[in-house]
Amino acid sequence: MAGISAALGRWYESSKRDLPWRRTQDPYAIWVSEVMLQQTQVNTVIPYYHRFLDRFPGVVELAAADIGEVYKLWEGLGYYSRARHMHQAAGVMAAETGGKLPTDPDALRGLPGIGPYIGAAVSSIAFGLPFAVVDGNVKRVLARLFLLEPPANNASSIKTFQRVADGLLDQQNPGRHNQAMMELGALICAPNNPRCSKCPLTVHCRAFQDSKTGEYPRRIKRPALTYQHWTSGVIVRKGRILAVQRPETGLLCGLWEFPCIPLKKEDDPLEALVSGLYKIVGIHVASPVRITTVNHTYTHFKLIMDVFCCHFKSGRVRLNGPAAFKWVKPVEITALPLHKAVHKALPAITEYWGDKT
Repeated sequence: MAGISAALGRWYESSKRDLPWRRTQDPYAIWVSEVMLQQTQVNTVIPYYHRFLDRFPGVVELAAADIGEVYKLWEGLGYYSRARHMHQAAGVMAAETGGKLPTDPDALRGLPGIGPYIGAAVSSIAFGLPFAVVDGNVKRVLARLFLLEPPANNASSIKTFQRVADGLLDQQNPGRHNQAMMELGALICAPNNPRCSKCPLTVHCRAFQDSKTGEYPRRIKRPALTYQHWTSGVIVRKGRILAVQRPETGLLCGLWEFPCIPLKKEDDPLEALVSGLYKIVGIHVASPVRITTVNHTYTHFKLIMDVFCCHFKSGRVRLNGPAAFKWVKPVEITALPLHKAVHKALPAITEYWGDKT
């Protein structure tokens, strides 16, 4: 184990990427980067990281912000519950720790959104504490090094991977070790076509020695993504469009959209729109016109969304499902944090309405 850690450390020092969060020892900045890097590629994260820290340079500034502004800066990163939990955790720290991340591991993991992975990453990288990180990259490296049989994408396997990671951890430099393991998985020990000729650990790697790198990590087959079909109404009244906010929990939490109604297989999108709009926002509409159909793949499902433009006819806004509403000018729509399907629909909406509003 010591030989693996030593070889890994030497490789990391000579081969690591120059990433912005590796130029700081600020626990807050390290926390922000680790949250963003969950489920998101490094190159995607970098500009978000800079913009986020420019606007919220510390815990106190993040805690004082409106959650809508946090969502807007997060827009496009996905997994919006990460942003909500960061905002909540900042509120706790601003109130209880003077705006500083706690060095005590239990206190850190007690904050909203900080589970075993984030807790281990921040504790080791920011505070030098001996906690081993286990993410997808680390699992892949460990599975190949030791021919681990438990499926890497099965939650029941985490104890096995964590035990092996703990045994391999460089206790003297845990932060560097964790970053090196993740870096090796990202740059060398790739899911497909790993660059074994460049790997510092081939002499230790059982999968390489046995010509089995393509067989590890083991994975269980996931079911195919399900489809959802929505109908959405862009309601115009006196030159303004009705935008509604999704609830703060659940699917696409806290984001804004035009009122949407999930469809059953037998539903007609136009008929369901007219009755559904009255049910969820209390408004009768006139002259709905289908202007586009959007297709977008989210993490857990594929969405088909029929978009209709329509005029306000009667009623008043009474919400049954959405958390909030705003009547906004068309040019103000993009100031709200919107989900991807809405962004895809905006060009067709803008082209249709033109000066009709």
